[in-house]
Amino acid sequence: MTLLLSACTPTRVDTSINSIEPPKDWHHAPPNASAVNSANLKAWWQGFGDPKLNVLIEQALANNHDLRIAVARVREANAMVSVAESALYPTIDLAVSGGRDKKIDRVIGVPNGLLIPTANMVSGGLAARWEIDLFGTRHLEAEAASAQAGGAVEILHVAQVGLLAQVATNYLELRGMQQRIAILRENINIQQERLRVLQAFNRAGLGNQWDIAGQETLLRSTEGSLPVFTCVAASLIHRIAALLGELPENLERSLANAEPLPAKSPGIPGLLPSGLLEQRPDLRLARTEVSATAAHLGAARADLFPKLVLSADGGFGALAVGGMSSLAESVYALGSGLTAPIFNAGRIQARITAADARLEQVAANYEKTFLLALEDVENAFVEHATSLERRKRMDEAETAAMEAYRLAGVLYRHGVNDYLSVLDAQRSKFAVADERVKAETAVCVAIVSLYRAFGGGWEAEIAVP
Repeated sequence: MTLLLSACTPTRVDTSINSIEPPKDWHHAPPNASAVNSANLKAWWQGFGDPKLNVLIEQALANNHDLRIAVARVREANAMVSVAESALYPTIDLAVSGGRDKKIDRVIGVPNGLLIPTANMVSGGLAARWEIDLFGTRHLEAEAASAQAGGAVEILHVAQVGLLAQVATNYLELRGMQQRIAILRENINIQQERLRVLQAFNRAGLGNQWDIAGQETLLRSTEGSLPVFTCVAASLIHRIAALLGELPENLERSLANAEPLPAKSPGIPGLLPSGLLEQRPDLRLARTEVSATAAHLGAARADLFPKLVLSADGGFGALAVGGMSSLAESVYALGSGLTAPIFNAGRIQARITAADARLEQVAANYEKTFLLALEDVENAFVEHATSLERRKRMDEAETAAMEAYRLAGVLYRHGVNDYLSVLDAQRSKFAVADERVKAETAVCVAIVSLYRAFGGGWEAEIAVP
């Protein structure tokens, strides 16, 4: 009967949201975007084919402190659901008490007062109370707690999506920086060689101090970039260690050695804009906030209606005075009560108004979150397309620089150019190679940003202890 009444209660709030209609397709998605199934979307990082990255991701999922905090909050929220649901059922309490009493009463005309015999008392019993949920107050409060528990799970998913993207981004940037450090060292060697040649020419009377000073300035400036690059690489390792819940020195041994960027990358996700509503955990979180707030509003409205309470008490009592036999008796009581608000200085209506305002806020936040999600994906598509175009141009530039270096060597061997021309061509080749590595790193990071914008990297079946 209670479930039937609560199901048709006038306090229940419609949770439908007049959200913005999702576009049918992406504006900046490439025409040949490959469809990626949900399994690959959950484990997108495996598309890089990098075993070390896979190991780092596994360690992060197992040891990251933000995930551990989020899991604990899910447990807390689930416990609060049990607390809210317990209000739907009767409460039964056991009470037992006992005592021993002896006193002297002062009575007029009685010397030294009147001595009352010692009395031993004991009593006990059960007390039950049940508030009938006529208008769904308790059910709505339980619904709100359940929605908040669902929101805690989505917060866990949000943390997981962000964690995976951060680990992958820092790892890829580290590999790119290590390649740039190797190129910079070769560039320094070439500039040192060029300085040596200019000094030799000067000693032979074929050069001048101005050329030497200019080359030494360039060399020292290039050498000054090396500690900056090294610092950046060390900082990336430290960041990865923090994300993995590891000490930095434990990770430096496995990541300090330079390795190339992954030779392949995941495909472009084929998820449509409407699919974001279910895939992105921040949108799912915003939806649970709407459900929880609507339930709170319904519970606040229910305070306007009467409340019916049933109660029952039963137990026993025993009394023994002096040497007399104990007297025992059993008692019980049944009762019911109906309360209805008459005057509360506008407190109930103010709570309803506040809850209604909160519902308007979370509904607007849901629409805002969806627009931001669309913005994230479109920006990620643009960033990815731009990085691909830049990498293509830098590949072409590197090919041209290598050809120029080859021709400089041919002309030098035939006596047309001097050795300095060869060194200059080689230095230009290294400078272009550095830009090419930056472009290649940007492509890898852009695909990570794209999967993060799609909300990839979490599973609905994630186990929460």
